[in-house]
Amino acid sequence: MDSIAFTHASISAHDLAESVRFYTDVFGMEHIPSPDLPVPVEWLQCGDKQLHLFERQVEAPEYHHFAVHVDDFERVYRIALERDLFDEYAADGVPVIYEFPDGALQTYIRDPSDNLVEVDRPDTEGLDPEIAAAVEKRSETVSQSREGLRSSLYTDP
Repeated sequence: MDSIAFTHASISAHDLAESVRFYTDVFGMEHIPSPDLPVPVEWLQCGDKQLHLFERQVEAPEYHHFAVHVDDFERVYRIALERDLFDEYAADGVPVIYEFPDGALQTYIRDPSDNLVEVDRPDTEGLDPEIAAAVEKRSETVSQSREGLRSSLYTDP
């Protein structure tokens, strides 16, 4: 079978400059050269992949999202808390962080154009206790099948 891999995700931005600032400030992505296209675009480097922003005045789909692994989950969490970016909050007003059966963490935030961004970390090891207290185990709130219990957000060996 031929080798395949994702190269980039492409999302709409109502204001390119504001979206570029968001992704560079919150995630540390770097602006890279972008081609001239029929609509304004900006490209950002995200690890070994890219995020392509294109300026369009369209509504973001409610549940469509892309995920970003971050080494400094606490930093992103605190920025998101400070800017009120979280998509879900528990009844006590604390942002929801989910833990999958494999131990990986995820939380969801919204960018300036209302795009949903999943923020991931492989485990809770060394996580700030205050943030760890907000972690909700998916297996305790959603019954998991045998396959669900074997699933893994991080598939790299």
